[in-house]
Amino acid sequence: MEYKKVYLDNSATTPVDCEVIKEMQPYFADVYGNASSFHYFGRESKVVLDNARAKTAKLLNASPEEIFFTGCGTESDNIAIFGPLNAYAKKGHIITSKIEHHAVLYTCKHLEKNGYEVTYLDVDKDGVILIEDFKKAVKDNTLLVSIMHANNEVGAIQPIEQIAQALKKINSLRKDKIYFHTDSVQTAGKLRLDVQKLGVDLLSMSAHKFNGPKGVGVLYVKKGTAVSSITFGGHHESGLRPGTENIPYIVGFAKALEISNDKIEENDKHIFTLREKLKKGILDAISDVIVNGSDSRAVSNILNVSFNYIEGEALLLMLDMHGIAVSTGSACASGTSEPSHVLSAMCVDPAVAQGAVRFSFGHYNTQEDVDYTLHILPKVVSNLRSMSPVWNKKA
Repeated sequence: MEYKKVYLDNSATTPVDCEVIKEMQPYFADVYGNASSFHYFGRESKVVLDNARAKTAKLLNASPEEIFFTGCGTESDNIAIFGPLNAYAKKGHIITSKIEHHAVLYTCKHLEKNGYEVTYLDVDKDGVILIEDFKKAVKDNTLLVSIMHANNEVGAIQPIEQIAQALKKINSLRKDKIYFHTDSVQTAGKLRLDVQKLGVDLLSMSAHKFNGPKGVGVLYVKKGTAVSSITFGGHHESGLRPGTENIPYIVGFAKALEISNDKIEENDKHIFTLREKLKKGILDAISDVIVNGSDSRAVSNILNVSFNYIEGEALLLMLDMHGIAVSTGSACASGTSEPSHVLSAMCVDPAVAQGAVRFSFGHYNTQEDVDYTLHILPKVVSNLRSMSPVWNKKA
């Protein structure tokens, strides 16, 4: 089997769809005005901006005035957390989980150092929080809840609708509303996001996770949610996110979301088939492996596997030499030798967690990609294990 290049790190980022590139192209040089300018060129761009906002809102079952364009998912997360808390102008309690993306976790850690109280909810063996644990965590001074929609390392889908329903009851008995934010960066384009059904006050997204351009995100803010800006400048995005809007990328965001939503069922079926083929192939060909997380409670594009007696980082590097791109966890956490905070929260043994690799699929992946990976992977694992004193002792 000849050398191939196989990209199985789609949870880190995705290639930009050709239709998206085509849609964006005119707004780099032909329609280039600043959407805040009152002259013809500015008005022309403003129409494009408004159309992209309306399209995005419709796809989320929101109103256009509830959609705010940002620079990325991390920025959306930061505004979603700092914004409501700044609007309260008092310190209180925050609830999040131990498996959140660092854009949320590090923000909460920062707030904790500055006088806020934070509860980090545990998860079960599948990486899912328990509703009862959430209900018990709510306090009189709770101001904000931030729970991701699906985890970026194991794909675990969180019970967002049930949390929203519980909060609705709790808020009916309170003076200060507890706002609810969900990081949907890993579910946008993979699950249908209906903000009315989800019941959240704030929702974060990033285009490059669903075949849109890097450098543009969205924050949904439910009408009536008090949010203060965390950056200062002009009046752009109703003052919530000052800075000249990136029209080409915003157009790309809306188009990418439209395309992915149109093909959700088709893409999900294709990706699920690939993931299951890879999983079965790994379990059949390689001993001492553990699949982390659950099939039935996770998005279909992520497969997290621990290969015992080897380091995940070493496996990543060896696969890369054969043209196969994977991850040892979140791309944003690469460069650290610490075990995954997600797997640690799931009570995965540290030695097992060190051997974890995340395979994440996109709709561009093929059966041939999986065949090539299954041709290379067992050999690489065998070679790495042959250098492991622990494996040799076991053998």
